[in-house]
Amino acid sequence: MSLENYTRAGRIASIVRENTRKRNHIGRTLDEICNSIEKEIIDNGGLPAFPVNISINEIAAHYTAEPNDQIVIKDTDVVKIDLGVHINGYVADTAVTISYDPKYDQLIKIVELSLSEAIKIARHNTKSSEIGKTIENTITHNGLKPIQNLSGHSLDQYIIHAGKSIPNIKTYGSSFSLSSNQAYAIEPFVTTNDGLGIVYEGKIRNIFSLISRKPTKDKEADEFILYLWNRFKTLPFALRWLVNDFAEATARNTLDYLIKKKNVRAYPILVEGNNKVVSQAEHTVFISENLSYIITK
Repeated sequence: MSLENYTRAGRIASIVRENTRKRNHIGRTLDEICNSIEKEIIDNGGLPAFPVNISINEIAAHYTAEPNDQIVIKDTDVVKIDLGVHINGYVADTAVTISYDPKYDQLIKIVELSLSEAIKIARHNTKSSEIGKTIENTITHNGLKPIQNLSGHSLDQYIIHAGKSIPNIKTYGSSFSLSSNQAYAIEPFVTTNDGLGIVYEGKIRNIFSLISRKPTKDKEADEFILYLWNRFKTLPFALRWLVNDFAEATARNTLDYLIKKKNVRAYPILVEGNNKVVSQAEHTVFISENLSYIITK
C-alpha cells in the first residue's frame, strides 16, 4: 500500500518537476511560480507535501513565496525549485536547479551527476556514509564543494524528515544502513570552490509546521491549532496557504504566538556561508529487499 502511494506521488512529482524545468521563469514572480506549481500538483491528483521552495543564488533552501511575493526571477539567477507531493501522507520529494546563464552549467551538471552516482549505490543495507562519500567525491573531483551541513533524509507517512539523515560528505564513526520498505530523499547541494561549504540560518522564516497540539488556553489560538491539524497534520505549510481563510495579519500574529508557545515551528532560510551560489538536485527512492525504486525519476 505504501509503495503504491509513493509511486503515485512520485509520478506526479516527476511530471511537475520536468514541466518546471522546461518553463522560462524569467520575469515571473515567486508568488506566481509557487502557486502555479502547487496548482499543477493538485490538478494531477496529488497534494503539496510542503510549500514549494524557491531558493535563489546563495539561498540554499527553505524560501517560499510570501503572500503576493513580488520578487522576480532574473536571467542571472540560479533557481532551486524543491517540491513535494503526497498521496495519503506518503511523500515524494524532488528538486531541480534552473539557470539561464551558461557560466553556471557546470554547477548544475555536477549536482545532477552526484545525485545519479549516489542513487546507483542506494540499495538495501547500503551504508549512509557510503552515499555521502560518493556524493562528496563526485563533487570535489570536479573542482566544486558540497554543502556539508545539509543532508538527505528518511521519509514516513505525513513526516518529511523522519529521523535518519543521508550525508552529502564523507562521515566517520557510526552510520546507518538503508532499510527495506523505507523511502529516502537523496539531495546533494553544491557550491563553488570559494564557497564555505556550510549554510547558516537567515532571518527570514516563512515555512511552518505544527509540532504540538497542546492547548494554549487561548480559545482563538486553540481553534487555529485545530484548523492546522485538520488541514496539514504535521506537514509544513506557508502563510500564503492561510490567507483565504484568515486575514493575513491575524494569521501572522497567531503563528507568532504559537511559535512562542512551541506549538508551531518556523523554518529559517539557509544561506551559503560565503554567500556563494548553490545548486541542488533531489530524488526520492523507495528501498525493497531486492530493488531500489527511483519514484521521482
